[in-house]
Amino acid sequence: MKDIKLLAMDVDGTLTDGKIYMANDGELMKAFDIKDGCAIHDILPQYGIKTAVITGRASKIVENRAKELKIDYVFQGIKDKVSVLKTICGELGCDFAQTAYIGDDIIDIEVMKVCGVSGCPADAAKEVREICDFVAEKCGGNGAVREFSEWIVNNMHG
Repeated sequence: MKDIKLLAMDVDGTLTDGKIYMANDGELMKAFDIKDGCAIHDILPQYGIKTAVITGRASKIVENRAKELKIDYVFQGIKDKVSVLKTICGELGCDFAQTAYIGDDIIDIEVMKVCGVSGCPADAAKEVREICDFVAEKCGGNGAVREFSEWIVNNMHG
């Protein structure tokens, strides 16, 4: 059994439904699922599992949500997610095998391949679903992170 120390997450399509609402002056809003938030804020910390957001886009909205949920590490505008994960692991004193990652699209595949366990929402890209250890029944932004979190604490945490 792997002893997961970190859950890293993508945002758009994973913590959200992937829709980006734009106004004249930029991004207007994103929708987050409260059940995902409960897993991140209330469930994972009980097991000593740290949390990270590693996302390809940058958004003040993500920064605000991460603060609200007390997410331990927030990295935005990232293309090389593996390097960021390596940095976080160095700070936590853990290795890739002790990490979990949930994402939904091809930008997430490389980081998923190095993690101890990977998950994705039901509506993730086909290439992602094919390589994941866990495919949620829920779609991105609709509780997929909660499902994966519960699976981790029930199956992958010593």
